[in-house]
Amino acid sequence: MAVIGRRHVLGLGLAVGAGAALGLSSRPSWAAKQSGLSPITGGVKPIGQAERLARVAKLQGLMRARGFSAVLIEPGASMTYFTGVRWHRSERLTAALIPVEGDACIVTPHFEEPSVRETLAIPGEVRVWQEDENPLAVVAAWLRERKLAQGVVGVEETVRYFAVDGLRKVLPDVAVRSAAEVVRPCRMVKSQAELDLMQAATDVTIAAYRHTAAQIRRGMTPADIAEIMNGATEALGGEPEFALILLGEASAYPHGSGKPQQVRDGEVVLMDCGCNVQGYQSDVSRTLVFGEPNKRQREVWGQVRQGQQVALEAARIGAPAGSVDDAVRAYYAKLGYGPGYRLPGLSHRTGHGIGLDGHEPVNLVHGETTALAAGMCFSNEPGLYIPGAFGVRLEDCFHMTEAGLRWFSTPPTSIDQPFG
Repeated sequence: MAVIGRRHVLGLGLAVGAGAALGLSSRPSWAAKQSGLSPITGGVKPIGQAERLARVAKLQGLMRARGFSAVLIEPGASMTYFTGVRWHRSERLTAALIPVEGDACIVTPHFEEPSVRETLAIPGEVRVWQEDENPLAVVAAWLRERKLAQGVVGVEETVRYFAVDGLRKVLPDVAVRSAAEVVRPCRMVKSQAELDLMQAATDVTIAAYRHTAAQIRRGMTPADIAEIMNGATEALGGEPEFALILLGEASAYPHGSGKPQQVRDGEVVLMDCGCNVQGYQSDVSRTLVFGEPNKRQREVWGQVRQGQQVALEAARIGAPAGSVDDAVRAYYAKLGYGPGYRLPGLSHRTGHGIGLDGHEPVNLVHGETTALAAGMCFSNEPGLYIPGAFGVRLEDCFHMTEAGLRWFSTPPTSIDQPFG
């Protein structure tokens, strides 16, 4: 269960960027090199131009089949996926335009052009706008020149309203439609190169967990543990994304509590952490007990581990994504949890898509009809939460293959050895 990535700050575990958000130093103290750790990501290859061009060609084929003349994308994972451009969103519009035929165009502020070009990884034009100009007028001019303005312009589903509204104002007759139906089929199915990067990110997270777990001591706060975890992640070659640490009763609430927490004997330590390698994400949760687990903790831990197995057995090529969630809830209901999303029980979806984003479409959630297909990647995290007491979450990500499900990280088999 990836949290809000680099902006997640709740007095629990500090994610990347949390220091800046709190007015602290922009260089987190966890960046210090961890003793005995060195990068393990040296052999992984970046996404090459040929793969990006194949992505664009697939998108254009889908656009042609479904009547789109162009697709508009703002900075974020989809822009990186198709063009390689790694940029940020601000009040100044930067956008990628991918036509149904031909090369892409990037529209960006004049003074940002050199920086944007640094990561542009496919052939394409860059058009700029000055501070006193309307960037959507530049977008409209390009569409008119390419004779695309009379067609259907698809808008990637995360594009902000001001961009859509601005486009309609400069092109009153333009037909604007969500581009999810053409973008999602591209991004949901991962290539081997993408799977390799996600595997590398997961390997870093598991290694960082083992390093961190050995250093947990009585009295530590979530921030103390997160600092060790993030430092280990960076030393191992990953870029930390989030480190959510929930102690004691806080573990009963999936994203925690703002109440002060410390490691105490016999209490749950729930860790939900992830990183990225060249942009591709990991998301792994582990639950342990500091000291000797009691009977109830062991029981719930075992039920969650079996919940993961139920999800694994339900995840089959062609099955609706929602059926995985349904199978887990049916199992938990037999144990007296729920029903449905009620507590005590599993109050969130069984899993989410993952790739360049920590959370991607589609989800393993009741009612989701999208059929599972080879190359799709998901988290498997059917936690159980008992308000006022504790919670257990075990989370491992997997990808679908024609031969069955394949784990990025192997689920643990015992609360006594949560990291294998």
